[in-house]
Amino acid sequence: MNQTTVREYIEAVRAGDVNVAEFIAEVMEKSRKIQERYSPFITLSEKPAAKPTKRGMIPGLPISVKDCLCTNGMRTTAGSKILGDYMPPFDATCVKKAKAEGGIIIGKTAMDEFGFGTFTTNCAYGVPKNPHDPERSCGGSSGGAGCITAAADFPHVAIAESTGGSITAPAAFTGTVGLTPTYGRVSRYGLIDYANSLDKIGVISKSVYDSALMLSVMSGHDPLDSTSSDKASEDFTKFEGKDVKGMRLGIPKEYMSEGVDARIRRALMAQADRLAALGAKISEVSLPMTEYALPSYYLIAISEASTNLARYCGLRYGMQGEMAGMDSDRYFSKVRTDGFGDEAKRRILLGTYARMAGFRDAYYLKALRVRTKIINEFKAAFKSLDALIAPSMPVLPPRLSDIKELTPIETYNMDILTIGPNMAGIPTLSVPMGKAEGLPMGMQIIADHFDEGKLIAIGSSLEVIG
Repeated sequence: MNQTTVREYIEAVRAGDVNVAEFIAEVMEKSRKIQERYSPFITLSEKPAAKPTKRGMIPGLPISVKDCLCTNGMRTTAGSKILGDYMPPFDATCVKKAKAEGGIIIGKTAMDEFGFGTFTTNCAYGVPKNPHDPERSCGGSSGGAGCITAAADFPHVAIAESTGGSITAPAAFTGTVGLTPTYGRVSRYGLIDYANSLDKIGVISKSVYDSALMLSVMSGHDPLDSTSSDKASEDFTKFEGKDVKGMRLGIPKEYMSEGVDARIRRALMAQADRLAALGAKISEVSLPMTEYALPSYYLIAISEASTNLARYCGLRYGMQGEMAGMDSDRYFSKVRTDGFGDEAKRRILLGTYARMAGFRDAYYLKALRVRTKIINEFKAAFKSLDALIAPSMPVLPPRLSDIKELTPIETYNMDILTIGPNMAGIPTLSVPMGKAEGLPMGMQIIADHFDEGKLIAIGSSLEVIG
């Protein structure tokens, strides 16, 4: 069963042709070996619940979960030392749904601390290595999810999360498929938040079908999440293979600037030609607000992050220590100094500054107004277009040694192609578009709110001809 697709595996399980317990035991042995070589996990399941079942949408399917999503009785750290011993007493809604449909949790994947990063180099528990070249990054912040998906030779789907591009970046760098749904499409209940108004739970998988299937499992209204959409779940796999003839697709010229590697730009145009050959209508469009997306995003994200991380002070949440001889201020400072990494501290300080009296209107509230303009610009584009296509990332997977030399601003600029859609809360799908010098490249498809079906149709059509 190792070389079968997710679809074939599920059919075999339903037909009674697979001993699920034995298969999961084999999967765990393979996962331990992958962990030794590439480090995609923070925690591996010790005894995955592999009850024989033929029911559900994903019976017996191995599932990995990004470590910012709560898993009942299984350590959940969000990639931070400050949550190193946290054992949630409940499952995040998306995890609960996956289990209810027969999914089996095999481990918690590595991530940048609280999602703060583009390369998963800010993880307190090790840095995942790219299976295409172990000296290079898997992307971030869902780097572990991309890593295990690319490395696994068994049927598997990764539940991931994105705030500003944390699904798209790993998918592009590891040659996998990354689906970031509309904000609110999947419940955020049980997510350890980075930025509440931006966080979205999605999928990294080997194929578009796998991502569509997993979105069908996880989506739907959840009364436990006040930001959850009231739209019911549906079978997103029905959009796979739908005709793209007549679809109007735009290429934003701002996403094809000289800052994007020329090899990636050429690959994107080759994909556009393929879509045109299938009958899609391709045109260039302009999204002038793109240049304002990056600064606005970081103001909003760090402001909300500094508020969310205030709870980890050594009392109810997070690591604790001895208070002997210390007042509360010194104690809180010590716990947070010891528990948070450098990037988390940087974002807490910047976010707190942006929210201070006298600065909140000038920074945070102004950034929110810019986000509204970005949303309106995308909505205007989709009045005449079915979707946008663009590179997923501006560069090929960088060497881990080179990342150490980047300044924080240089790292933040790597998100320039993913920030806008994430700010707007619209869905994106990153699909592989070949390799350059043996390294994967990705193309992101961007659609209007709740138009995931169009993404799946376009993405699957490229799989057929790619």
